[in-house]
Amino acid sequence: MALFTGSCASSGKVKEKMIVSQVDLNRYAGKWYEIARFPHRFEKDLVGVTATYKLLENGRIEVINRGHKHTLDGPEKTAVGKAKLADPAQTGWLKVSFFWIFYADYLILELDTTDYQYALIGSTTDDYLWVLSRTPQMNQQTYEMLLDKAAQRGYDTSRLLLVPQPAE
Repeated sequence: MALFTGSCASSGKVKEKMIVSQVDLNRYAGKWYEIARFPHRFEKDLVGVTATYKLLENGRIEVINRGHKHTLDGPEKTAVGKAKLADPAQTGWLKVSFFWIFYADYLILELDTTDYQYALIGSTTDDYLWVLSRTPQMNQQTYEMLLDKAAQRGYDTSRLLLVPQPAE
């Protein structure tokens, strides 16, 4: 799920996170299911969370986050935002905004560069982490691999909350 809050970052901190340097944004676009996340107030009690990315003609990206309150058939909450490349040389580093001109870092830390089926998303701080999948469920082996990659970067993966998703 993309960040709803702003943060400042230096390119040095971004490089320390070892992001995926080249991402085909056309292939990255589309719907992603949130498999796990660090808890935050802007996603409190949300389940069935998805993020949909759409490339716009002006080079920006429309971001639509959706989730349901408490249960998969609970009231839907939607947030529409925008994203842009932070550095054209590093397409794994985006800036995302859901509020006016305040942007937050969106770092693609891991990505299935063959089929674009999973992604690990973080920020320049260790307070944000998401595990995303193109399908509502992720196989355990892939999930554990992403947890290992996050732990290697210093993330406390015990903080991750599994996000209920509909059956496939």
